[in-house]
Amino acid sequence: MVTAILPYMLAFAAGAMFYVVVEELIPEMSEGEHSNVGTIAFALSFVLMMVLDVALG
Repeated sequence: MVTAILPYMLAFAAGAMFYVVVEELIPEMSEGEHSNVGTIAFALSFVLMMVLDVALG
């Protein structure tokens, strides 16, 4: 049972770690009145790179 959902749990943990790194460890990205723009841009660019990697790889 656990082995069936393990990849999804690991993917969630990796996504949470990316969020922590971008939002907390890179403080310049979260300064200003639009603090989530950098985080959203990072997430979209990461998704784009993964799609390109799968499609072209």
